Amino acid sequence: MPFMNHSYRYARVLTIAGSDSGGGAGIQADLKTFAALGCYGMSAITALTAQNTIGVQGIHAVPAEFLKAQIQSVVEDIGVDAVKIGMLPTPSSVEVVAWAIDHYKLTHVVLDPVMVASSGDRLMADATVQVLVRELFPRASVITPNLDEAALLLGRDIPNAEALSSAAQDLLAIGSQAVLLKGGHLLGGHVVDVLVQQGDHPKRFESPRIASHNVHGTGCTLSSAIAAFLALGNVLPDAVRLAHAYILQAIAQGADVTTGHGHGPLNHGFDPVPLIKLDDKPRHPS
Repeated sequence: MPFMNHSYRYARVLTIAGSDSGGGAGIQADLKTFAALGCYGMSAITALTAQNTIGVQGIHAVPAEFLKAQIQSVVEDIGVDAVKIGMLPTPSSVEVVAWAIDHYKLTHVVLDPVMVASSGDRLMADATVQVLVRELFPRASVITPNLDEAALLLGRDIPNAEALSSAAQDLLAIGSQAVLLKGGHLLGGHVVDVLVQQGDHPKRFESPRIASHNVHGTGCTLSSAIAAFLALGNVLPDAVRLAHAYILQAIAQGADVTTGHGHGPLNHGFDPVPLIKLDDKPRHPS
């Protein structure tokens, strides 16, 4: 084949998260989101779940050594422009991810701290939470907790939308670079999220609440969309704004569909974008 001295690459996004056998959340939702937004998705699986629209029937953690091998295989060959981190079941899995961020100098890291299930059940032991906060909060570009996760981290409830900004600022003080606090669990006709960054004023994202039974995987999808838009070159506030627009349409376009007997998935592929080619640096023969 003739040598090409210039080429393109795709926007490469790695999800480090658990697998949802029902396809609505976890790495399955992440990969669907990356593909829908024109990015090349890759995965390092932290845990296998037996899961469907009704709930989680079982969890099997992947050994930390094998999680490390997955990350190494992807980064050392393909490369990574952004990372989404989801479920991390053990302290050792958290430590592997922290090592990878430092060792490979990974940037645009979106951490969705999956600590509490939609049912309210705890998914992460206290020891793992402590390691997560210590090791990954400072390394992440943004963390995206929901209200239950924020309440667990702060030791207090967040009763209304007016309390979101102060709660987000308190989460920022724990050691994060930026916090997107999601207020979707609050009652009312509108959904309010707040983004706070070090040295910047809070930014409020408000949208009408869409009536739908199919909201399984919304947190995974939002954090994945933010990572995708960061990989495509957007700054964080713009990535959050674009991710919000995407997820609202994904919820709306899937609201009239029945999948399973419980909470169904979003319509991730309502308007898919072909894989986007990015200019790569010119390559020269060695």
